[in-house]
Order: sequence, then C-alpha cells, then structure tokens
Amino acid sequence: MTSPTMSAGPLTGVKVLDLTTIYSGPICTSILGDQGADVIKVESHDGDLMRRGLVARNGVNASFAMMNRNKRSLVLDMKTKDGLAVLHDMIRKADILVENFRPGVMKRLGIDFEQANKINPRLIFVSINGVGESGPYANRRVYDAVIQGISGLASLHVDSSTGSPQMINTLICDKITSVTAAQNIVAALYAREKTGVGQRVEVSMLDASLFFLWPDGMINYSFVGDDVDPAPLLKYSTFVRTTEDGYVAVMPVKAVEIEGVFKALDLHAMWGDERFSTPALRMQNREELDTILNNGYAKFTTEEVCRRLEENDVPYALINQRHEVIDDPQVRAMGALVEFEHAQAGPMRQPRPPGQFHSTPSGLHRSSPGLGEHSEEILREMGRDDAEIARLRKAGVIN
Repeated sequence: MTSPTMSAGPLTGVKVLDLTTIYSGPICTSILGDQGADVIKVESHDGDLMRRGLVARNGVNASFAMMNRNKRSLVLDMKTKDGLAVLHDMIRKADILVENFRPGVMKRLGIDFEQANKINPRLIFVSINGVGESGPYANRRVYDAVIQGISGLASLHVDSSTGSPQMINTLICDKITSVTAAQNIVAALYAREKTGVGQRVEVSMLDASLFFLWPDGMINYSFVGDDVDPAPLLKYSTFVRTTEDGYVAVMPVKAVEIEGVFKALDLHAMWGDERFSTPALRMQNREELDTILNNGYAKFTTEEVCRRLEENDVPYALINQRHEVIDDPQVRAMGALVEFEHAQAGPMRQPRPPGQFHSTPSGLHRSSPGLGEHSEEILREMGRDDAEIARLRKAGVIN
C-alpha cells in the first residue's frame, strides 16, 4: 500500500477552478487533475452532495474519493461580496473555470463568462449542462436517466419479455459528458496557445450522448429520406453465451472469426451451410443460428469454451462478476487498479488514469480532499495574510 505521490503530468502548471458537483463536472476535472493540473474544488459550506453518498469509511464516500482525487478544496460562500471578491482574485490567476450549474445561475452569482472574461481574457470558461441553454427543456432539472430517455439510449435496451425500455445500469451519459468536456478543454488550451485568448466552451450531456450513440445505435436515421433500407437492430445480448457452468462474451466480426466459433464448438459443417454463408444471410437467419450456437456452447464448461475460443483466435472473454474484476489476470498485468493510502479513509483501490503518458506521466498524487481542507493554504497563495483569513472565516465566507 502506497501513499499518493506528486507527478509531473502533461498539464502541470495549469490552474483549474472547479465549481462543479455530483458526477459529470467532477469526473471531468479529475481527469485534468490526474494529468497534473492544479485543481481547486470550490465548495459551499454544505459541500458537494456526493460527500454524503452511500459506501463510505471515516466520512469519505467512495464515489466522491474517485471523482475528486488530485484536487484541493476551498470552502467559499460565493453569494457574499467578500466571497465573490476571492473568486475574482482566483480567476485572475486561473487557466480554466468549470461549472455545471443550471443555466443562468452563474449570471445571478455575478460571474458569468462575460464578467470572467473582463477579469482574465485568457480564461477558458467551461459550462457543463444537461440540454444546453435554450429550448423547451433548458430549465428542467436534468440527470443521467433524463438524457438516456431523450437521446434514445433507453430504447436500445428493451426488456426482451415485455418490450419496455431499460436504463443502462451505470451513469453512462454523465461519464460520456465528462470525457467529452475534458477533451474539449484541452483543445481550448491548445487554441489559446495560438491566439493568446480564452473562450467559452459549452458541453451538454445531450450533445455528448447523441454523438456517442450515433455511429451504431442511430445509423437508420443518418440518411435523410426513405431511399435507404434500414438495418435490423443489433442486439448485443447475443454476444453473451451460456456455457455448461457460466457465461462468456463472444463477439466474432470477421469471417475468419465466425469460422473459428464453428470450429471451437465442433460445428465444422456450419461454415459451409448456405443459410449462414454471408453477413446478410446470417442476419436473416439469426434466430436459427443463435439456437444452434447456444446449444453448442451449452455442451462445454466455461473453462473448456475459453480454451477452444483461444485456440481458434476468436474475440472472447470470461464474463467477470464485479468482484472478480480485481483479480482478472489482464487487469493485474496492466496494473490497471492501484491501491493507496487515503489520508482520511485508509486503504483504497481505484483505477489508474486511462491515458499513459510516457514522458510526462499522469498519476494519483493527491487523495480526495476534506471539505475546505485547503482553504487557508489557497488563500495564502493568493496573498491573504492571517488577519484577512481570520476575518473571512469569522464572517462565514470560508470555513
């Protein structure tokens, strides 16, 4: 078990003001923090709602710890004159500000893009929201399930017995938005290097989710008009196969891989069967093909199926239960999960940053912060002296 250590990531020297809460914003800024940015999480006295979520130890929530690692915390009442003045001072020295309030909130606080841009023309001002700032849904409260509904994601996952839409069992739209926003922020940093000025970047969950969904789930709606034959919906459930004692994921795409499946299951004659000789015919006769394949998989144990698929170079994987992921040999070989000593919560396990920079390594160099843990430290960096810090604390501007 190791403690987080400092690393010189590719964004070292970049200062980020993180005014976000819940999921989409904090995940985005944690990516920047993993890559070396100095991320200051600005919180109210109540703190981010995720601090109080389920699965916690010593007052540290597991989700919060993942989404807010590599950050410092400043408690600041931005609704006060003094609090707004502190925020203005921070904006002067910041490279990026990220917020995910509902449309109009930042303007009411007195710090929308136009005002921030006057303070620091180099600032990249990032707004993450649900469905943009205009339109009939703009003022709704929006969370992941709402976007799964609007975007069509829920309709892709229908219950086979009832035909009712199903939600993907993870906050997929939040996470898609986080990654999209992080990439857009880096693009804006690159543009600023060329122009010398910042800009506003707006990322909506709906835009990010539609972009994510379109290349496969929405191909039937890509051509305008009715002169192109639609394709039947590809059901990913067919890639889950039941063995004699478990489950495997098998996704043959190329002809040689499909042939490999037939060989692995001792169905050699199937490769010459006219009913399954082309992709179009396999799709046309897919129910019959699935029945034959399901019967074939059920004759072997999971271990035997995996060995046979491996020998025939078929894309496959044993389907891990969630607790089995930790000990998966590939996960271990990659070092994809890291264990470290959290300053407050004790031993923890989290994924490493997904991008491996070989010259400027990203990493986990700071545990998620306690509420307002760095308020005094940050104010001192801004030139506030003991008397001023004491005055702000007494006035309730900081904690």
